[in-house]
Amino acid sequence: MRIGQYKLKNNLFLAPMAGVTDRPFRRLCRELGAGMAASEMVSSNSLLWGSEKTRRRADHTGEAAPRAVQIVGADPSMMAQAARYNTDHGAQIIDINMGCPAKKICRVYAGSALMQNEKLVAEILQAVVKSVDVPVTLKIRTGWDRANRNGAAIARLAEACGIQALAVHGRTRADAFQGEAEYDTIAAIKAAVSIPVIANGDITSPEKAAEVLQRTGADGLMIGRAAQGNPWIFREIAHYLAAGAKHPPPPVAEVRDTLLAHLENLYAFYGEFSGVRMARKHISWYSKGLRDGAAFRHRVNQVESRAAQVEMVREFFDAQDTTRHRALGCSGTAGRPAPLTELAA
Repeated sequence: MRIGQYKLKNNLFLAPMAGVTDRPFRRLCRELGAGMAASEMVSSNSLLWGSEKTRRRADHTGEAAPRAVQIVGADPSMMAQAARYNTDHGAQIIDINMGCPAKKICRVYAGSALMQNEKLVAEILQAVVKSVDVPVTLKIRTGWDRANRNGAAIARLAEACGIQALAVHGRTRADAFQGEAEYDTIAAIKAAVSIPVIANGDITSPEKAAEVLQRTGADGLMIGRAAQGNPWIFREIAHYLAAGAKHPPPPVAEVRDTLLAHLENLYAFYGEFSGVRMARKHISWYSKGLRDGAAFRHRVNQVESRAAQVEMVREFFDAQDTTRHRALGCSGTAGRPAPLTELAA
């Protein structure tokens, strides 16, 4: 699959998610099979660009090409400025967020709220595409609500404005993450344009991935919440699509070693104080489906130091039967904690 001049190793994408898809997690998912992983969204408000949070979100040090940064906002000139700023700082693809359903984003008329105003959508897309010499992509939903599914119209606008790939979360903004993804609507959007379309929503297993590709005719797949604590889902989907057979889920020993390496990368990226706190949700996701997991999660969330956190994680996983696979593998997301906002959703 290609986006502009960039040929991806496959058609599997990690969805940007608030507080999840930082550099350590993006690199891990790409190592385990994701063809591309964009940053968490970066505000178009230049007053925020100097903040530590924004600098971290756009930090792609050591990542393989193409390096994609997602921007969000509602003013065409500010979005164009944000695109230029991020390309000047290493972004090789700019992704525009018009899919986030979060209230704090929609209140300022950004994210999926923009789908209510097709004229403004076109102005933003034109401004951003003209402002940079790198490929620009777009993420949308199927519409604002079920009475206003204008995803196909937005897709045609995007193609006309020079957008080079389109990701579609198969729900309206009003639906947030409730109900089932609308694969028929994604199929209609795919039929309306000739640019690559990437399907997103409820892709939780290799079998579901194959089904979504068949039902939608999409060129690629984007996985978000199902990758939380399960970055192997990209490896398993890629294997299934290529070979028609299931790749075994990771044994507990591999989960342990991957998590421990992930923790070290989080500590290095955030520092010990913030790294320990960022690590808690990942530890929770990785330990789902394992014996005595609930009690372990309660205990590990109380510790404050890097050393104590690592020791508890190692002891918990070493106490498991490491010859067995996790109960969940990538077969679903049952029992997960409430999902974080999927910023590219």
